[in-house]
Amino acid sequence: MRMLPWYAAAYAGLLFLTVAGPVYRTVDTEKLDWTPAVRAAAPGSFVSLSDGYTHYELAGPSGGRTVVLAAGATVPYYIWDPTFAALTSAGFRVLRYDYFGRGYSDRPNIAYTQDVYIRQLTQLLDSLGIREPVDLGGLSFGGSVITTFADRFPQRVRSLVYMDPGFREPYDIPDVARLKTATDFITAVFEERAWASEQLDDFLHPERFPDWPARYRVQLQYKGFRAARLSELINNAKANQSAELIRVGRNSRPVLVIWGKQDTNVPFENSETLMKVMPRARLVTVEAAGHLPHWEQPEIVHSAWIAFLRR
Repeated sequence: MRMLPWYAAAYAGLLFLTVAGPVYRTVDTEKLDWTPAVRAAAPGSFVSLSDGYTHYELAGPSGGRTVVLAAGATVPYYIWDPTFAALTSAGFRVLRYDYFGRGYSDRPNIAYTQDVYIRQLTQLLDSLGIREPVDLGGLSFGGSVITTFADRFPQRVRSLVYMDPGFREPYDIPDVARLKTATDFITAVFEERAWASEQLDDFLHPERFPDWPARYRVQLQYKGFRAARLSELINNAKANQSAELIRVGRNSRPVLVIWGKQDTNVPFENSETLMKVMPRARLVTVEAAGHLPHWEQPEIVHSAWIAFLRR
């Protein structure tokens, strides 16, 4: 194949940048810097950890058992609103937080490996003086986080609650994903603007949650969200939690599994595999619910969760 002369290639590159630059700046949703002023105006509380500030909320009786809620991959801690309210009202002390790179937590320029999420949770508990064993709840990606935490720190975990959980397993990365500048441009121009509306796919009846995309768009305004998602994709491609799940399943601690029967994100059929490695776990199947059963069937989910904790 005949190659272009160097000056022709350079001209083509310059032409691309001349056209692409304005397009990128126009469609890019990440236009705001993450500043102390933004943090000061945000709801909830903040604590400085080794990788940056973590946004969290802790409520409920100071003497109550501590329940820690780990969210899904990209939605901030508001994804736990109904569960947070139900558990605190039932007398539990409940902690929820935003992962680094999401919500109102900092977006450090680091490799977003599994170690980052475990370090964040460990330091968050330590900074809040929570030393006693906690009850861990993990939704979707949060199932991955609480599994690794329970495997590494078994003495700090009293029980586990999995809700429509996802776990790390190896996957292939497209070569273009490693070209950060190209991937950033492609994502900003062609993908990111749809991320908020795509969150409605987590519901069986999305029409009942019309404000869901608008809530998600808030975090898209701040620089670093897209980079964190790309780093997550690249740095965990070879991660495999199979051995962790087996070890955690052998522990005698109580385990509850809650799953929306109509989940199209993490299909209900996956529960069969999880129950095999955690034979002592109890499974609650939630009919007429998608990936977020605690929003679509809160009475069923929270009644089962509270009863589990009280037993």
